[in-house]
Amino acid sequence: MRPNQPGQLPAAIWKTRNHYGSITAMSSNLPPGHNGGPPLDDPHAPEWGANGIGNYFEWKAAKRAAFKDVPADIAIMRARRAEALGLTYDEYTLEILERGRYLQASDTDRIVQIKAKRPVPW
Repeated sequence: MRPNQPGQLPAAIWKTRNHYGSITAMSSNLPPGHNGGPPLDDPHAPEWGANGIGNYFEWKAAKRAAFKDVPADIAIMRARRAEALGLTYDEYTLEILERGRYLQASDTDRIVQIKAKRPVPW
């Protein structure tokens, strides 16, 4: 097996034209007849999760209203304070809306709790 020349694809990949006319590379490890699309057997999880819709849209509208009706200078101030504390704008604003507290640098215990609730990035 000879090494690939510059501009050539490996032996396990071939070129094909898609319906737009541009050339794409396809892998040969797909079974015959596979169109390269997403798997159909993966369960689809809706935006509101697997436990039913409940009052998802009411909560979504309330959150949008709470975050939308903020004057620009207050939003900038909150963003700067959140950045200084190592929080996101949403986390800082949510703390104000939920608890009525404006976090300070001395509130280390609460800041650690907020950061611990962040999802794990994959």
